[in-house]
Amino acid sequence: MSATTLPQSPVDAPGAPPARRPAGAADGRIGLRANLRHIGALARRNALQIKQDPESMFDAVLMPIIFILLFVYVFGGAMAGKGNQQEYVNYLVPGLMAMMGMNIAMAVGSGVNDDFKKGVMDRFRTMPIARSSVLIAKIVVEIGRMLVATAILLGMGFLLGLEIHTSVLDLFAAIGLSLAFGASLMWIFILLGLSLKTPQAVQGMAMLVLMPLQFGSSIFAKPTTMPGWLQSFTEYNPLSNLADAARNLINGGPVAHSVWMTLAWAVGITLVTAPLAVSKFRKKT
Repeated sequence: MSATTLPQSPVDAPGAPPARRPAGAADGRIGLRANLRHIGALARRNALQIKQDPESMFDAVLMPIIFILLFVYVFGGAMAGKGNQQEYVNYLVPGLMAMMGMNIAMAVGSGVNDDFKKGVMDRFRTMPIARSSVLIAKIVVEIGRMLVATAILLGMGFLLGLEIHTSVLDLFAAIGLSLAFGASLMWIFILLGLSLKTPQAVQGMAMLVLMPLQFGSSIFAKPTTMPGWLQSFTEYNPLSNLADAARNLINGGPVAHSVWMTLAWAVGITLVTAPLAVSKFRKKT
């Protein structure tokens, strides 16, 4: 009975050069081009999920309509005086642009938490892709939802009398600033989604963060109408900086300080929370 001899692979053959491995396979690193490709594929997957579940867009579509109508017609008279709702529209809409990003960012954390419970994230972690690409793809799609919400908000604002006193480029700058700050906030809520046990816990914690920041800011009312201790909080509130920057970009006024402060907050939040979120994503079981 003769033994069958298997042919040696190039790796096993004596004197043969070692087989080539894909770039980055030896040290676990993934190149920039591959990373961008993975982000694009995952973003497309997340976008297709929205297409299959249109109800997931209800918050982005309905929230700006409800908020602008509620605050203009319920609080506008008290804030700007009876019959001066149009003046309040020009004050309110730039502030709501800041608020839209924060509310949509909250949904990211709940979505990440839910994906872990369904086992989707465990499947992604078994694939040869950068861990950060999974989270960045989430943010890319949520930025798209923010754009939809902002477009609807501005459309409603124009219907109610919003006027641009500067230029279209300044309006686009205000939108871009809101998107940049909203994207940085998403890392906070992703970290919450990875740290807490249930989507309900994420939403509850998010509301504890959202409420003081939103109502203790210059989004809805001028800080000069607030007591001194609240004015101090409002002055350092990043949402106030964003609201003031967007407001001055649209209505005219000094923008340098508020714009730079908003960008500093966005960069600082991202530099602190993004690495923590990626690390938590790698270790979460």
